[in-house]
Amino acid sequence: MKGIERVGVLGGGLMGSGIAQISALAGCTTVMREVSEPLCEKAVAAIGKSLGKGVEKGKVTPEARDAALGNITCTTDVATLSESEIVIEAVSEDLELKNTLWKELNSVCPAQTVFASNTSSLTIAAMAAACGRPDRMLGLHFFNPVPQMKLVEVIRTITTSDETMDKAFAFVQQLGKEPIRAKDNSGFVVNLLLVPYMLDAIRALEAGIASVDAIDKGMQLGAGHPMGPFTLLDFVGLDTTYRIAEIMFDEYREKRYAPPPLLKRMVTAGMFGRKSGRGFYDYSEAEPRVSALGL
Repeated sequence: MKGIERVGVLGGGLMGSGIAQISALAGCTTVMREVSEPLCEKAVAAIGKSLGKGVEKGKVTPEARDAALGNITCTTDVATLSESEIVIEAVSEDLELKNTLWKELNSVCPAQTVFASNTSSLTIAAMAAACGRPDRMLGLHFFNPVPQMKLVEVIRTITTSDETMDKAFAFVQQLGKEPIRAKDNSGFVVNLLLVPYMLDAIRALEAGIASVDAIDKGMQLGAGHPMGPFTLLDFVGLDTTYRIAEIMFDEYREKRYAPPPLLKRMVTAGMFGRKSGRGFYDYSEAEPRVSALGL
């Protein structure tokens, strides 16, 4: 099967820019779409910085960096993605926004273009029903940080064709990633198991079982995890976790997916984790320290 040569990416945020970066490094002509020129500039600068770090660490050659940057363009016009063989959507977890973009793309992309969503919690069926090409719609769920994380969940919904699945699976391997097949259920494989684990850690803290640092250390040293659940929550983003948990609770109506009250209070207070400077840990100084949460 011939490899994909032209890739479109909707969104230039943390996930979108990471996907564009690995696509460009794999030699694909990559068009990234953002909503404004300043955001385009920010996305391209982030990719340049990430590739620069790769060069410093000896993981990317200067030649590969320059070639990758030459493969990337950023645009504010959705129609510029019309020549893409696959379009990967990485915008916020807002189904209405995603479906608006899919409908617009369906009117400008050739019939054979594959549509893939990087959603972490919404079902693909909800997008396939609206995109105009349900047989060529599937999920490609990358993990953060995209350049480092090897896994990609390839999600098939009830309307996805065998040809589309085979093409997407081969594309993920073309990018140097490891694909796994997953059914179209909210959370797929990883978040289905990971989100309840993180929420249970918050509930244990609320119940006074142990402190933030004790629970983190317990899971690191007792279960062999590379980081504890609160460090992970701060890395993922408490606002992101809260939104994913709400979507999954709405899908399954099971208590284990319901956001704990403490998580809601922290998100309301703007404590999103590393990206806001404070979550379960305070990052205002060189060495993170446990935040005062009034428990």
